[in-house]
Amino acid sequence: MTALALPRAHRRVPAALGVCLLSFAGFWFAQRAAHVSMIDLLVYRAEGATVRAGGDLYALRATHARLPTTYPPFAALLFTPLTLLDVATLRAAATVANLVLLVALALLSLRLVGRHARVEHALWVAAGAVWCEPVWTTLRYGQVNLLLAVLVLWDLTRRPGHRWAGVGIGIAAAIKLTPALFAVFLLCTGLAQAARGGAWRPWLRHARVAVYSFAGTTALAAAVLPHDSYRFWTRMVFEASRVGHAEETANQSLRGVLARLLHTGAPGLWWVGTAAAAGALGLAVAVASALHGRRAQAVLACAATALLVSPVSWSHHWVWCVPLVLLVWDSGRRGVAALMALTFCAYALWWVPHGSGRPELHQNSGQLVLSALYSGMACAFLAHCGVRLWRTSRTA
Repeated sequence: MTALALPRAHRRVPAALGVCLLSFAGFWFAQRAAHVSMIDLLVYRAEGATVRAGGDLYALRATHARLPTTYPPFAALLFTPLTLLDVATLRAAATVANLVLLVALALLSLRLVGRHARVEHALWVAAGAVWCEPVWTTLRYGQVNLLLAVLVLWDLTRRPGHRWAGVGIGIAAAIKLTPALFAVFLLCTGLAQAARGGAWRPWLRHARVAVYSFAGTTALAAAVLPHDSYRFWTRMVFEASRVGHAEETANQSLRGVLARLLHTGAPGLWWVGTAAAAGALGLAVAVASALHGRRAQAVLACAATALLVSPVSWSHHWVWCVPLVLLVWDSGRRGVAALMALTFCAYALWWVPHGSGRPELHQNSGQLVLSALYSGMACAFLAHCGVRLWRTSRTA
């Protein structure tokens, strides 16, 4: 029986690999047919060139769209090798790298939700996930979202107390600030464990390594780029409007939803109050989930909270939909998971008026619903997790 089972098991990987490569090839040709510009990748390349030339990083306006630099200086240091490639080669290399990262994300997501993280399963997941809107748009723009998610999940799927656990979160936060909330989650969970007499040391050590990694990479950037670092941490970090209008349909954070709902590009105190409440409640759900041993739920509650409270969470930032759908599927709610997957693959955000003239400020009720789908699902997920935890505590 074993001799017969092994060949059958070995045949599963080539079959999954073939389907995955076929799906990726179809994706590659579809993106080329759509003449994608990979505009964000070109901005990254321009940032790297500015660093090499000793220019003013935050005065940069790159590409025909005159896009500014919005990431911390450490990210620009990482982008300097991009200048060694011509644009055509860079686009191809970035697409291949992102497709490999998608397979890694699928593998780590399966590991997170507790399933056997087999290569063939990851290949099947990646073959379908490449067509969902957040992943498609990430590759369309040449974005770093898959890299950030992989760094965070690489940390959070390691055994507690691992010596390198925390490095991924620290580096991800140094590239883009939003993943820093995972370090806050680890710290709060460790403190909560200490208060109830639980095993708190691995959590606090994990948080400490994340903070040290972030501080070290940020200090490195400050040593190499002192002027740019000073400008970013004293000014640019507070200018959320640099990245675009709050009400843009692609902005799936609470700030974007409120801007569209209130028909204003500056939701102001409404957003501050809502984001503060959502951040506190979301972190509470994440910490409580961790305390109850629901690690996958805790990690994804933290991810959902980070995306909701960030001033801008473009639709391509929501590559966390991959582990989220897998978690819901693994919990036995197959119909809900299928509906979520369909929503992320429907591109419904783009069914509403968008583009020049800021039409998002004049959406009707139906359009408001369509342009809040991702944030709405995140809120529903957090609410469901909170209710389950409350019921569990009542019956305990």
